[in-house]
Amino acid sequence: MSLIESQDTLLGIEPFIEPAHRIYPKKIDGQFRRIKWSIQFLTLGIYYLLPFVRWDRGLNAPSQAVLVDLPHRRFYFFFIEIWPQEFYYATGLLILAALVLFLMNAVAGRIWCGYMCPQTVWTDFFMTTERWIEGDSRERLNLDTAPWSFEKARKKIAKHFIWFLIAWWTGGAWVLYFADAPTLVHSLATLQAGSSEAYLWILILTFTTYVFAGVMREKLCLHACPWPRIQAALTDEYALNVTYRYDRGEPRMSLKQASALRAQNLNAGDCVDCGQCVAVCPTGVDIRKGSQLGCIQCGLCIDACDAIMAKIHRPTRLIGYDTDLNVKHRQCGIPETFKLFRPRTIIYLALILAISGFMTLNLATRGDAHVSILHDRNPLAVRLKDGGARNGYTARLSNMKNTPRKFTLEVTGAPNLHIEVIGAEKKIDGKILIEIGPDQTRETRILLAMPPESEHKGQAPITFSLTDRDSNQTIDVQDSFIWP
Repeated sequence: MSLIESQDTLLGIEPFIEPAHRIYPKKIDGQFRRIKWSIQFLTLGIYYLLPFVRWDRGLNAPSQAVLVDLPHRRFYFFFIEIWPQEFYYATGLLILAALVLFLMNAVAGRIWCGYMCPQTVWTDFFMTTERWIEGDSRERLNLDTAPWSFEKARKKIAKHFIWFLIAWWTGGAWVLYFADAPTLVHSLATLQAGSSEAYLWILILTFTTYVFAGVMREKLCLHACPWPRIQAALTDEYALNVTYRYDRGEPRMSLKQASALRAQNLNAGDCVDCGQCVAVCPTGVDIRKGSQLGCIQCGLCIDACDAIMAKIHRPTRLIGYDTDLNVKHRQCGIPETFKLFRPRTIIYLALILAISGFMTLNLATRGDAHVSILHDRNPLAVRLKDGGARNGYTARLSNMKNTPRKFTLEVTGAPNLHIEVIGAEKKIDGKILIEIGPDQTRETRILLAMPPESEHKGQAPITFSLTDRDSNQTIDVQDSFIWP
């Protein structure tokens, strides 16, 4: 300890930054530990195996169920295909994710942090590996404080090697979402990957996973993650949190002292000050001090406390999911209350249903072709030598099918329009024919001209109609014809 820290301690001043100390969480079994195992196996299984799931989309289409195809600017999710102009779906998903996170916080605090956050999941995975190699908390503490020996070096090297393998496969699995997984695995294993980008990103993701889950651990939650600060402003007195029920636990004392007081019909708390709730906490929080930013609401302290209560034949759930409001109500003899449906949860739920319903309806009713028309801005219109006028447009036509398609173009809304499409192949029934290849976007120029006898003031609304020759599906886009 430095001289300044020693003086602050003597004066009763807490340091601005808490001194770093390594946490050695103890192994525990119980209901919430089993829930964490289940969610961990499920989430890691999905993350590692999903790139290898196949989905038949037909000829000339990728067969990977979930794929971010950056070269062709596509995102595939099973039967859904998202094009660049449909990126608003990604925006909608981000908004939904935020609202779901807010709803989870309003109902049960930081359950995302405790069970589903990637940092929590991988840190738990790394700590389980560490416990398997080096032993439980006391053995790990003794190993770290012991002088270096062959046994210590063997365990440390084995631990970090397995950590590196987990981090490497984690980084590699993320890259597999951006290319055909079996093909990329084979090319990486044989060192035949055509680009060094795959190796670079695997290296970056391997390093970050190793550092975040193996080295930083709870420090990332305590000092880098903004969510603990944000959720503190979003919660209210009705949100369930992992809570020490001090109305039952206090005054805390040893089991022997508590038994003696109860024998005299005197008040004694159920907490025997065993410290097991702190020993199992992955962030080193003492839940008996109340809600803290370091508590990720994982529930392991509940399992530890329940085990002790069962041994001393006292009721379980001295620590449990509860509210401070209920603790105060019990102290005052007021019935407990829990309001699941209250203004904030109803608003969150309504927004989630509205946005997800709108996106689902939009996905279900969207077509397999897209047309956008952009009117020339400079100049808006051109006066022709014969006194007529001409407007120019840029049309972007997208074919979302895996087969080539032919569209006929027709422009209506203004009299005596002359249509010219740069690069159009031919005409059918007086309509211009435009061909688009499978899963492609074609950009073309459209020139519209009016003779002088059609002159009028202002602008005329017009409609571009493209009709699929096979399905007769028609797409209409509104624009205008402007006279100079």
